[in-house]
Amino acid sequence: MSTPLWLLVVFVALGGGVFIGLLVDRVFRGAAYQTRDEILAQANKDGEGIRKAAELASKEDLIKRREQIEKELNGVREELKEQERRLDRRESTINELQQDISKKERMLETNQRKISEREKVLDVKETELAGVLKQQQEQLFKITGLSEQQATDMLLDRLSQSLKNETGGLILRHTQEVKKDCDRISREIVGMAVQRYAAAHTSETTTSSVDIPSDEMKGRIIGREGRNIRAFEKATGVDVIVDDTPGVVIVSAFDAVRRETAKLSLVKLIQDGRIHPTRIEEIVAETQKEMEVHIRKLGTEAAEEAGVHGLHEKILDLMGRLHFRTSYSQNVLRHSIEVSFLTGLLAEQLGLDSKMARRCGFLHDIGKAADHEMEGGHPAVGAELLKRYGEGPEVVHAALGHHDDIRVDYLNTVLVAAADAISAARPGARRETLEKYIKRLEELETLACGFPGVELAFAIQAGREIRVVVDSKQINDREAARISRDIAKAIEEALTYPGEIKVQVLRETRYVEYAK
Repeated sequence: MSTPLWLLVVFVALGGGVFIGLLVDRVFRGAAYQTRDEILAQANKDGEGIRKAAELASKEDLIKRREQIEKELNGVREELKEQERRLDRRESTINELQQDISKKERMLETNQRKISEREKVLDVKETELAGVLKQQQEQLFKITGLSEQQATDMLLDRLSQSLKNETGGLILRHTQEVKKDCDRISREIVGMAVQRYAAAHTSETTTSSVDIPSDEMKGRIIGREGRNIRAFEKATGVDVIVDDTPGVVIVSAFDAVRRETAKLSLVKLIQDGRIHPTRIEEIVAETQKEMEVHIRKLGTEAAEEAGVHGLHEKILDLMGRLHFRTSYSQNVLRHSIEVSFLTGLLAEQLGLDSKMARRCGFLHDIGKAADHEMEGGHPAVGAELLKRYGEGPEVVHAALGHHDDIRVDYLNTVLVAAADAISAARPGARRETLEKYIKRLEELETLACGFPGVELAFAIQAGREIRVVVDSKQINDREAARISRDIAKAIEEALTYPGEIKVQVLRETRYVEYAK
């Protein structure tokens, strides 16, 4: 009996557990169904919000697009209106031009009609005139009783007799004039004979050397990153060569006055010891003023030595500059003094005015002092300068024609050419090459200075480089680059040169204030 009771208890427990499990499962399943409904409801709610937000954003975007399209349409409408106004103005202008053309056509037709009428009138008058002349000739022939051929022969006989009478007078008058010119012609022959003599030359130099106390001074001259030497070259317009040669710095420039100024300035800087850009500018400016005084003194002393008085101050300055120019190692100022004395001696031998001859000889090469600043060769430049500063036509002509470039109108011009040949000789091929080289450098600087905004231009490195200084107030960096390109293009088109030329444009802005 005990065993079945145990089984019954077991079955009762199993049934209770199954019931409880079913009850718990139903409870949980009901909760799950409730949570799912809430999630779906919430999802539907969120989806509806998202849909409304998307519709709102779409409407806003549509409104913005519509506004943008309306703006573009308004712009197109304004542009079309502006084009329409321009077309109206153009149409009005064309109408006015058409009216002017129509007026001119009518005027032209009127003038042509008047010209045609005048031509007809002139034709009628010419016909009438020919008839009148023919009638008069017939009447003359009847009155004189001569034929046309007989009248022509009579007129020619009378003309021949008149010419014979005048021929004698012409011969006597021209004979007197020839006698007056005999002395002048003979003097010209003597002058031309003397002119055939010539002497020899050697080459001129374009460099000057400056001694320095030690090689340490070279570094100070160059300066940090080369600023000192750049400032010196910019201020003086020369090329400073610092190489391995001990105790020497080379100053190079084809302009002798500029080269001498740079040499003296460099000597002063070395003696002073304070070498920096500001001090360099001060020393160079001071040396330039001293050089101006020195040049005036040299010109005055040379004029006194040659016995030429009453010269303009500018002429004395230009003659003083010739002291620093050489022609195949011959100093041009000394050459001018020699030509002055030789011309005076020749004039005395030929019975001419020796004072005027000395004046012509002394001033014949004055153009070499400014031929790099003005267009043309030194004879034309010298003639222009002498005319500008009040010299007479005989002196001007001697400067213009002493190289036989023009027809000789004054005998002193021939004497100056002869004295010039005696003192300096006519140039051969070697001199011609040197003159072409100098002329090329001068043309290079003149071409660069012709551009607007350019203050200075210096040809250096034997013409292989040109440094152009521009006004920083007028020219900005972009314009400086354009000027560099334009100068290079102009050099390629206008000049003939070997190799290539470096064009370097320098632009600098400085601001200076003083603390008081």
